[in-house]
Amino acid sequence: MSWRMRLTRVFLWVSVLAWGIGVGAKLYDLRVVAGAWSAAPPESLTLLPYGPRFPVDPGKFFIPTSLSTLVAAFGALISGWKTPLGYRVWLCLSAVLILAVWVFTAVAFWPSNAALYAAASGATSGAKGEAELIRLARQWVTYDWWRVAMMGAGFVSAVRAISVPVPTSTASRSSV
Repeated sequence: MSWRMRLTRVFLWVSVLAWGIGVGAKLYDLRVVAGAWSAAPPESLTLLPYGPRFPVDPGKFFIPTSLSTLVAAFGALISGWKTPLGYRVWLCLSAVLILAVWVFTAVAFWPSNAALYAAASGATSGAKGEAELIRLARQWVTYDWWRVAMMGAGFVSAVRAISVPVPTSTASRSSV
């Protein structure tokens, strides 16, 4: 196996592990943590996992995990760029999906997180009505399921790439 393919495999292992940890943690976060704080807004918003009452900000877990996934997925794509197209598609899909998760998070979640936290801490002083907070919490949960779906597809694509035989010759290129 060439050094390039070995490097691709190392990046793929890191990618698979990071995707798996991220998907599992996100499912837990969505079902348990978000399930609690979004249960009955605005009262349940006090359970948001931010601020001085909570020892760990979820971002301190998810940012390094997803950054590891991003670096590993793009590392696998770059080091595996000269592999056959059928194999490279899996590498590309993993990289594109983690990038999409990052963009989607910044665009859809950061503004919502700020608005929900402001309402929970009383900083908005009634600026958001109860109906708007309920809508925002439901939208957040719906968008988070979309994010889980993207993460699941990214995980599957990385697992698929690491599961197929390493393409080493022209004969094996047609089987990938």
